[in-house]
Amino acid sequence: MTLALFASCDAGKVKLLPESAFKTVVDGKNVDLYTIKSGDVTMQVTNYGARVVTLWTPDRNGNFADIETGYENIDRYVNNTGERFLGAAVGPVANRIANGRFTLDGQEYTLPQNNNGNTLHGGDYGVDRLVWDVMEKTDSSIVFLLNLKDGQEGFPGDRYIIMGYTLDSGNNFTVQYLATTDKPTPVNFSHHSFFNLSGDSSKSILDYELWIKAGKATEVDSLLIPTGRIVSLDGSPLDFRTPTRIGDRIDADDYQIKCGPGYDHNWIIDREGDGVELVASVYDPESGRLIEVFSDQPGLQFYSGNFFFGEYPDKYGNNIGYRCSMALETQKFPDAVNHPEFPDTILGPGQTYTQTCVYRFSVK
Repeated sequence: MTLALFASCDAGKVKLLPESAFKTVVDGKNVDLYTIKSGDVTMQVTNYGARVVTLWTPDRNGNFADIETGYENIDRYVNNTGERFLGAAVGPVANRIANGRFTLDGQEYTLPQNNNGNTLHGGDYGVDRLVWDVMEKTDSSIVFLLNLKDGQEGFPGDRYIIMGYTLDSGNNFTVQYLATTDKPTPVNFSHHSFFNLSGDSSKSILDYELWIKAGKATEVDSLLIPTGRIVSLDGSPLDFRTPTRIGDRIDADDYQIKCGPGYDHNWIIDREGDGVELVASVYDPESGRLIEVFSDQPGLQFYSGNFFFGEYPDKYGNNIGYRCSMALETQKFPDAVNHPEFPDTILGPGQTYTQTCVYRFSVK
């Protein structure tokens, strides 16, 4: 569909989208496309939603492919053609808030109900649909800044968010968040890359082998809202403590799976400390590509692309298929603002929210 527009680099190994396809103005702010590179990884990022657009890595034979599901121009992101959250920063509260409501310090706040009567990823205009300012750009990193005003999408507090993407020679893609506020407010950012390790988002992810360092998860109802119960994964199709083919149990006769339908749950990481540690990995036996996920967060949302139906093409003209792209989102727990027993997501004045997530790319 758009291959003729691509400009080659790295001796033909990597094909970059043209910057001209992403130059526009949204809400009076300039939108652009930026390229960063280190080691074997090349990434293109736009400041609209601070989203990753392309992510090129080699397979076990040294052949490069773009493993980031995305679109070929800015219009498709802005006009929300197909999947809204491809490659984006999500927040100020990632995941779901039940009924689009919460109470904080005796005051009830009402949010946009943009997902089955609930709030998902910050509402109608979360940070994925805003233009971030570029604070700094190097050959291998980019740093963004965003100011969310008090009352924006119903959330309290004037909030400043700094978020950076860094690539390094070890083929690590590091995502770091920092946020402050002048009023108590819930904060729970995440990153929403959708990966297909073949580079073709019409090909199934069901043969990938997934490992998640978690023996428990937050139970959900039919709308994927946590019930408040923490459930053991012993004997559950959600137990990935041993690397397991994703497709082996994705259609199991299990209520939690049927709620998905498939995998769209928050795993509670069996953490060893407070720092960044290995929490998950996914391996494609065909290409040999491996992603290891490191995080300092208590939760991980694995989403298996259950709501892609092949209706919309990706940037290469491949229809984004059912269960053909996956997300691994490090986070605090969904709907934590309505569950005091969950890890606290309330950020207060004088406090600083931080989060670090690392995606490490390799082959075997």
